[in-house]
Amino acid sequence: MAENSPNPVPFSEPPYLRGLPNPYITPAHLRFQKACRKFAWENLIQHAMEWEKAGTVPEHVFHTFCKANMLLPNMPAPLPVDWLKRLGINDILGVKVEDWDYTYTGIYCDEMGRSGLSGPSGSLNAGFAFGIPPIVKFGSKELQERFLPDLLTGKKRACIAITEPEAGSDVANITTTAVKTADGKHYIVNGTKKWITNGIWSDYATMAVRTGGKGASGLSVLVVPLKNHPGVSMRRLKVSGQITGGTTYIELDDVKVPVSNIVGKEGDGMRIIMTNFNHERLIIAVGVTRQARVALSAAFSYCLKREAFGKTLMDQPVVRHRLAKAGAELETMWAWVEQILYQLSHMTKEEGDRQLGGLTALAKAKSAMVLNECAQVAVLLFGGNGFTQTGQAILRDVPGARIPGGSEDVLLDLSVRQLVKIYQAQEKKLVQSSKI
Repeated sequence: MAENSPNPVPFSEPPYLRGLPNPYITPAHLRFQKACRKFAWENLIQHAMEWEKAGTVPEHVFHTFCKANMLLPNMPAPLPVDWLKRLGINDILGVKVEDWDYTYTGIYCDEMGRSGLSGPSGSLNAGFAFGIPPIVKFGSKELQERFLPDLLTGKKRACIAITEPEAGSDVANITTTAVKTADGKHYIVNGTKKWITNGIWSDYATMAVRTGGKGASGLSVLVVPLKNHPGVSMRRLKVSGQITGGTTYIELDDVKVPVSNIVGKEGDGMRIIMTNFNHERLIIAVGVTRQARVALSAAFSYCLKREAFGKTLMDQPVVRHRLAKAGAELETMWAWVEQILYQLSHMTKEEGDRQLGGLTALAKAKSAMVLNECAQVAVLLFGGNGFTQTGQAILRDVPGARIPGGSEDVLLDLSVRQLVKIYQAQEKKLVQSSKI
């Protein structure tokens, strides 16, 4: 629906948009939601299916969003206020940049996913969500001065480049190398990166490289020039879902990069990558939960109208059973996502990473399971209509939810390992305090 009135179909809106009391949402958040929904509809959502079928979102859309500061919400909260104000950026659709919190981020990601397709919004936001934050958080002052003015305003584009053909979720075994030249002024980068969202359009990649020996301690993060840079070749990959996301294969053959392009210090790569993943997984979880809403509410609406065996599908107990099970998963997921967003808004970044890193990984994995359930239910209930390419559009996006940002099984394991680590630290403190 283009207008701001909530969709009345069950499961189509989060509870706060159905007028139910909500402890997290303020009047300011509601004002932003209305403005965000209007902007996203006019400039993206109403054209999303058309652009997904065409395979590419027109370039002018990226510039329209940047001009309105509407890609900045993809960045971790709080925003880099000092940098934004230096660049003359004071608000996002009326929200002062210094007032931005993770609840605004959640609202934004939810609204950007209203088409039910992750590709169109993904074609715009990957650089701001994943590529720029490491430079903001870990980059030297000199590195930030060179790159942030153009990246934060959209004059240049960035992506995150971690995954390789043989190393995806197994980040510690990345093989792309960055070797210093004899004069110590440059790195020579060699290797390949695969499944890189937005890579084909990016001027730079915030890239995981190996500057040292084997394992996590040998990893670093480097800002590597891409478009038209000697030694870099890129091609788009054909994927089944998220077609407009610009999934890219990057080959690096003796690519010369200034040593000053290092993010943080040599050997800091694993720490930088892991903390960046927490934000990535959270915003994926929000967007994926909206996709599940679109799928399930579309099925619900269809079942109210479609007749079979002399009655509507909604009159069939088995249909109501399927909708109920999927709906319970969906609303449970949203409540958890809202809770994490609120918690992060009231914790330091360091404490949030420590306490919520494992749970955020688990939430991301669970959100993809919920999407799979809701999309499968929708396709089954739509019957033949669900078997068409258009009918299966959201279902085709499911692998793109279950794999990026850490594949599902890896994240399930990671979440428990993180929880055990927190438990052990707390147990150690209790033991020590009991001896005093």
